[in-house]
Amino acid sequence: MSNKIITISREFGSGGKYIGILVAKKLGIPFYDKDIIEEIAKDSGFADEVIKRASEYAPSKSIFAYSFVGRNANGESIEDKIFAIQTRVIKELAAKGPCVIVGRSADYILKDMDTLNVFIYASQKEKVKRTMSFKGVSQKEAEKLISETDKRRSINYKYYTGQSWGDRENYTVMLNSTDLGVEKTAEFIAELYRQED
Repeated sequence: MSNKIITISREFGSGGKYIGILVAKKLGIPFYDKDIIEEIAKDSGFADEVIKRASEYAPSKSIFAYSFVGRNANGESIEDKIFAIQTRVIKELAAKGPCVIVGRSADYILKDMDTLNVFIYASQKEKVKRTMSFKGVSQKEAEKLISETDKRRSINYKYYTGQSWGDRENYTVMLNSTDLGVEKTAEFIAELYRQED
């Protein structure tokens, strides 16, 4: 097996995280998500909840929010510090060997490595259904959560990478988990990975 890294970006409610776990199991390689947060917490001293929020989400639903965050004498915000540590942690994990990394701009951070960059999306109906089921919320709450989460992910990605989240130019493949189903989406990614050995 090559030293290829699989990065998975995903719309909220698309099943992307679960698909990533399945892919890692199918290929027998590590899966990283919360592990990254734990590593950043060790290095930064910030609470897991602060890291979870700042490592993948913009402070609000506007890119201008970054203009209003607190900064130290060097002009760095907490978000900037977390992104710098996150970048180092992701590169260190990728250097260990093949793995699956979900979110956190990994496709951009590892752009100089051998990667298979996947974007998972789904129909609005399917995302709402999944979110209602997994989060135990109403349809209206699910719709709001999906919209706000993806907006903040998109802004964070744009701010730190200069690229557009969900733009096909940034990914090797984009897959619709509604049409394929979670299991087939995972198998497709695993098979694509195997063929590129």
